Amino acid sequence: MPISHCYLFKNSFEFMSISEVPKVPQNVRGIYVLFHEQKDSKAFNVVYIGMARGEKTGVKARLKSHKSSKSKIWTHFSVYEVWDNITQSQVAELEGLFRQIYQKDSMANKLNIQKTYKPLQAIRRKSASDWI
Repeated sequence: MPISHCYLFKNSFEFMSISEVPKVPQNVRGIYVLFHEQKDSKAFNVVYIGMARGEKTGVKARLKSHKSSKSKIWTHFSVYEVWDNITQSQVAELEGLFRQIYQKDSMANKLNIQKTYKPLQAIRRKSASDWI
C-alpha cells in the first residue's frame, strides 16, 4: 500500500481558470481559494478562502454559486480535498486558520464576511509567557 504524500489533503487542483469549475468532481470536501489574476504580472491575489465540509454540498457547488454571483471578482481557483477521515470540524478549523491569516489583507477580504475565526480568537495569547 502506498504512503500518502500529505496527512490532511488527498488531492489538489490549483490555479485553474473559472471555466474549469465544471471539471471539479461532485461532493469534494475541503478548502478552496478564489484568486484574481493580475494580467500584467501573472500573479494571483487571494480574494476569498472557503470550505465545503460535506454537510449539504461539495466544493463544486460552492464554486458554482460564487461563479454565478461574484464572477467579476475572481478569475481562478484552487481546491484542496481533505481525506475522508478528516472531520467537518477539522475542515472548519483549517478554513478558520486561513481566514484568520488573511483577515487584514485588502484583497482577500473582498468576499470575506467572516473576517476571523472565533476559536482562534479564544486561544490568542498576548505574550509568550501567556502560552499554556
